[in-house]
Amino acid sequence: MTLTSGPLGAIPVHNPDPRDWLAAIVEGSDDAIISKDLAGCIHSWNTGATRIFGYTANEVIGQPITILIPEDRLDEEPRILAKIKGGERVEHFETIRRRKDGSLVNLSLTISPIRDEAGTIVGASKIARDISERLKAEKTQRLLISEMQHRVKNLFAVAMSIVSLSAREDTSAPDLACAIRDRLSALARAHELTTTGWSTDESDRSDGALLTLIEMVLAPYDAGDRIRLEGGHVSVGRHAATNMALLIYELATNAAKYGALSVDDGQLAISLQQTGNQIRIDWRESGSPEPQGEKPSGFGSRLVRDLALALDAKVTREWREGGLAITIELPSATMEA
Repeated sequence: MTLTSGPLGAIPVHNPDPRDWLAAIVEGSDDAIISKDLAGCIHSWNTGATRIFGYTANEVIGQPITILIPEDRLDEEPRILAKIKGGERVEHFETIRRRKDGSLVNLSLTISPIRDEAGTIVGASKIARDISERLKAEKTQRLLISEMQHRVKNLFAVAMSIVSLSAREDTSAPDLACAIRDRLSALARAHELTTTGWSTDESDRSDGALLTLIEMVLAPYDAGDRIRLEGGHVSVGRHAATNMALLIYELATNAAKYGALSVDDGQLAISLQQTGNQIRIDWRESGSPEPQGEKPSGFGSRLVRDLALALDAKVTREWREGGLAITIELPSATMEA
């Protein structure tokens, strides 16, 4: 390199050809940048195109652009070429194209006319951007919004039912407030489990454990290890969790008012069993006082019947010596919903 003399010296400046700059930009782009003639034959193909479609430049130059187009979208190319020949630019056209391995990719296309020195349109330049991740994110967002709307709607419906039916049972404002507060607390515990125990991505879903749900609902009643839970893993889906939590809460409330949990030496044992397509929950109270409690027409009994119906469950009650025995049988498909 030759330096010219001067107070500080001078370094010669190299002025690259603008076409070299343009070629470097095209080659370094993550997007596919392709040129084609008006017959639809490929004339240039950058590294981004190889990355998206899987073909090398040597494999596609001279080939028709239709090798990238699925059969059900072949009608798009004549319409695009017609616009290009008319001097129009096609911007952000979202479509699907086919890779070398046959897989499909979601793309956003921007296509512009190419003119020669005389201004005559001789071809088109196409920029193709892979929008697969964006579409996936949008799908996830729609799923989250739909799930949120569904949950809020269900929670309000259950809350309104609790308020309405509790008002028929309790005669004083303090009793009504207490009943509503306790039932809403059970609802909140079920909601907490469904929002922390389940993934929002359906492809990465992991159902919660029914035993964990029951344990959370019964936690306020378990003083001094009076409640025993046993059984293997039984999955419970997000939508079934709310109904199951309220069902268990109502049974526990009844036990706390009139059954085994209403006396110091009372015990409650709950066991879970899944056989084939059926789930069985056995609720066994011991040390209970003689049954004199909740009337069959009371809110708790009506709610248990309604919840059992929603879960497609069969609930049987039987008084045995020393306590109440309840059996809940339901199809596993209901619990997975």
